[in-house]
Amino acid sequence: MVTSGANAHLNLVANNFIFDKSNISVMPGLNCLQRNFPCNRNSPLYAHFSIKCGGPEMTAEGIVYEAENSASFGAAWYYVTNTEKWAVSNVGLFENNSYVQNTSVQVIASNTPELYQTSRVSPGSLRYYGLGLHNGLYNVSLFFAETGLDDPSSQTWMSRVRRVFDIYIQGSLELKDFDISKEAGGVERALQKIFKANVSENYLEIHLFWAGKGTCCVPIQGYYGPLISAIHVVSDFVSNVTGIPPSNRGKKSRLGLIVGIAVPVGVVSLIFIFAVFYMKRKPQHNNEDELLGIGSRPNTFSYTELRSATDDFNPSKKLGEGGFGPVFKGTLSDGRIVAVKQLSVASHQGKSQFVTEISTISAVQHRNLVKLYGCCIEGDRRLLVYEYLENRSLDQALFGRNILYTHFTPSMLPIKSSFIHIIRNI
Repeated sequence: MVTSGANAHLNLVANNFIFDKSNISVMPGLNCLQRNFPCNRNSPLYAHFSIKCGGPEMTAEGIVYEAENSASFGAAWYYVTNTEKWAVSNVGLFENNSYVQNTSVQVIASNTPELYQTSRVSPGSLRYYGLGLHNGLYNVSLFFAETGLDDPSSQTWMSRVRRVFDIYIQGSLELKDFDISKEAGGVERALQKIFKANVSENYLEIHLFWAGKGTCCVPIQGYYGPLISAIHVVSDFVSNVTGIPPSNRGKKSRLGLIVGIAVPVGVVSLIFIFAVFYMKRKPQHNNEDELLGIGSRPNTFSYTELRSATDDFNPSKKLGEGGFGPVFKGTLSDGRIVAVKQLSVASHQGKSQFVTEISTISAVQHRNLVKLYGCCIEGDRRLLVYEYLENRSLDQALFGRNILYTHFTPSMLPIKSSFIHIIRNI
């Protein structure tokens, strides 16, 4: 609330409100504009802010200017952003006039003419505040364009009036009797003024003040008070503040956590999918590679085909088992009855030895040798498909020990196992 009497007048001119804690819900944000500006004091969050005075949010030359276009702007009025990043206050009464100056004229001498389409205007005292700033040296850019007066060279009465006001930064008078059109060289011309400001107590104050000079009352009272189009303030040093408002800090952290988890999980999932795809394709290439060295290529069966032929290697189909794995009776899709030898993984018989066995059996032709129909190599699965014999116990023929076994020399050990399992009717 504003105090009464002479002190009240001083407080209004300085836009320095005295706040009663009982009015927090009635006048939210006003506590930030108390003397010494306590919001985020000693715990700064920001190192820059940009404001589109009297207009909506917009981006110009890569800078986002936050909206300052409240329709409730009045004679004794203030506004504090919900992030407590910046604030604005006004003192001065217009008679039936808006506190925003609009123009459809294309402002010249600017790369961003849209920045000057609206301007905030005040009859007397207009202040902008940067809150919760990291202490240090700042560059303060103020953007002006005179869009409410005529060209001084014209013959109308409007050309004889002047808009003159003072500019204070951090309470220090920077420009006295500042005339926008005079400084810019005419009306509807862009003008940028840059100042250095030292922030030592986490806040910055920009004060535009009509000191009673220039024109005051034509066409109406206060029409020629301060006018400004935009403000851009940025630190002249490297700051380590987060720039994240307290109300959003938890949300940002959760978002970061979600992203931090989702991205690695997604990457791992993709790697897994590609690995599975690769492993499914790899056996086909391995089959080709392993069998390329065999002169007369044997017929190849798929693992699915042999599993179906043996009813998924049903124990009831098992004919016997030797040192290198079990043998099952099966029926192929063409009706042939076969014996399927399933190499045990525990046997450690390598691919080269397996291919050697296939090559040996395929090359040797004898009436006492079981005929080899083909083989299967898929990943770690290795199977041989033989003809099935009804005239004698097949397990005896495949697993029987005989005198031929003793004739193998040590150099022939890789193929010895083949003959142990393929002798018949000796």
